[in-house]
Amino acid sequence: MKNAVYLVIVFALSLAGSAHTVVSVQRSAATPDVTLKAVTAAKTFLATLDSRQQATVVVPLSKDTRSRWSNLPNGAVGIGFQRNGLKLGDLTPAQQKAALELVGASLSPIGYQKVMNIVNADEEFARSRPRDSNPARFGRNEYFIAILGTPSPTQPWMIQFGGHHLAINLTVVGKENVLTPSHTGTQPASYSLNGQTIRPLGKENDKAFALINALDESRRKEAMLNYQVPDGVFGPGHDGEIIQPEGVPASKFTPNQQAMLLDLINEWVSILNDAAASAKMAEIKSHLADTYFAWSGQTTNGSAAYFRIQGPTVEVEYAPIGGSADHIHTFYRDPTNDYAAKFIKP
Repeated sequence: MKNAVYLVIVFALSLAGSAHTVVSVQRSAATPDVTLKAVTAAKTFLATLDSRQQATVVVPLSKDTRSRWSNLPNGAVGIGFQRNGLKLGDLTPAQQKAALELVGASLSPIGYQKVMNIVNADEEFARSRPRDSNPARFGRNEYFIAILGTPSPTQPWMIQFGGHHLAINLTVVGKENVLTPSHTGTQPASYSLNGQTIRPLGKENDKAFALINALDESRRKEAMLNYQVPDGVFGPGHDGEIIQPEGVPASKFTPNQQAMLLDLINEWVSILNDAAASAKMAEIKSHLADTYFAWSGQTTNGSAAYFRIQGPTVEVEYAPIGGSADHIHTFYRDPTNDYAAKFIKP
């Protein structure tokens, strides 16, 4: 039951109340292949489970259940709840395979790979950390999968897959697939696997440093925050909160710098399947002039620097923890559409 588990994605998308109505604009004559693929994969996974397991992995879609995601490992002091669903370590190899195929059906290939890299980083961390009395549990077997609501080509439902440093919340409403809010992180930031060096969030890091160093002195100064940020401000427990944008607006960027900013944002958006990610990037681009880029820390790549991106329909932050570039938390939200709020009426 404890065969290698490659990824974990937290799809926690629930709506306030037990009954939800799809906004009328949401209905379409044809449901995209990606939604049907996810529904089929969900049903295939459920068919591998016995009745007890099915009752555990399928939970109602509600405001409470959708918010049960965290950057913390299971058993950690402060997590305050049990993750929804079933732990991969409690599944048979065939069930694990079906669970991960559900994850893969809902994401892009590069998104699935990123999730795998994060989960394998936690397996590396579990092997390398000293044995102590810490109740926190790490490693691939500690990631949970859950289905919130009933898999449907037209009605709202969610997939949760997550654990330490991973909480991918995917809400499916007909043709709409929404990835916000979600969390990606890593510790360590770099490790070796099968002779290759893996950096789960390497592109996010490198593209951000390239952008801050591409700005001229005045724009870089405007981007700088005058305080340190010890962790993310958009993380779990902060649903619905709004903070004032800080930093430099992209309206002051050159076209090349604007393209670099969009490319950086795409590292989070492109975790989602290609069709939904393309639509989301077009939406973000339409508001680019009102999107802000903020930085805290040194600007030499390899430094433990924090950055934040805020626009009308996107919030992204990258936060080194404890002043270490080897322990990273990132969060991705849409203040107008977390948990597919645009497409579902409570």
